[in-house]
Amino acid sequence: MSDKTIKNRGKAYLVGAGPGDPGLITLRGKEILEKAEVLIYDYLAGTKLLRYVPKDCELIYAGKKGGVKHTHTQEEINQMLVEKVKSGKKVVRLKGGDPFIFGRGGEELEELVQAGLPFEAVPGVTSASAAATFAGVPITHRKCTSSVAFITGHEDPDKKESNIAWDKISTGVGTLVFYMGIKNLESITANLIKHGRDPKTPVAVVRWASRPRQQSVVGTLDTIAEIVREKDIKPPALTIVGEVVNFRKTINWYEERPLFGKRVIVTRTREQASELVALLDENGSNTY
Repeated sequence: MSDKTIKNRGKAYLVGAGPGDPGLITLRGKEILEKAEVLIYDYLAGTKLLRYVPKDCELIYAGKKGGVKHTHTQEEINQMLVEKVKSGKKVVRLKGGDPFIFGRGGEELEELVQAGLPFEAVPGVTSASAAATFAGVPITHRKCTSSVAFITGHEDPDKKESNIAWDKISTGVGTLVFYMGIKNLESITANLIKHGRDPKTPVAVVRWASRPRQQSVVGTLDTIAEIVREKDIKPPALTIVGEVVNFRKTINWYEERPLFGKRVIVTRTREQASELVALLDENGSNTY
């Protein structure tokens, strides 16, 4: 194969954007964004990462906002990905969190394999790890748990029966982290209690993990669904179940920063504002 053929051949890059804070994307992920010719990005990938792509990069918003009709179906996204790579472009598929953990990344790569197209996959900081860290909840701690399970709270609606072994995870795993489970939270907690988990087990629900608008609420298995309703917690949010939630009382660092939750508008050019914005962000503000 000639150098020219190699240069003109398209390639797909499946990149994990991380949980939302643009500083949490990997160095490899950022490097790929800087060379992108086409960017297909999800709702949870975060628009702040768009600053890294070239000015002439084609931007395609794929949607994937929980609880609403998607901008594009999964089949349409798969087709776009294949078509753009076939046209000879460097195509970046940017997905929130880690594409291989409840991100349907495997499905998209299967399409590329079937089409005989080259690709690279770059992991991202998964939302479970970020939500726990930014809420002050270590998901493992040798004083109380040495096991953790990541579980979807929103299974494929076309499944005839659930693949979740409630009897096993309820009593056999120390910490449980449920992705995309807010709408089904009452059912999730009821199933855990039914299959042997103590109703007074601590639970934390974290929305918009790692972002300045992060919200965290704490309760127990028998109270958390009502607390979430009262606080009007909506997706995207993760649910952490286990004794480790108690550590939040002492190591909740992120939400204790002096400007946490404050909106700050900086009226300067990007070049002039960079240092100030960095300082404000470090202190927890939501900077515009």
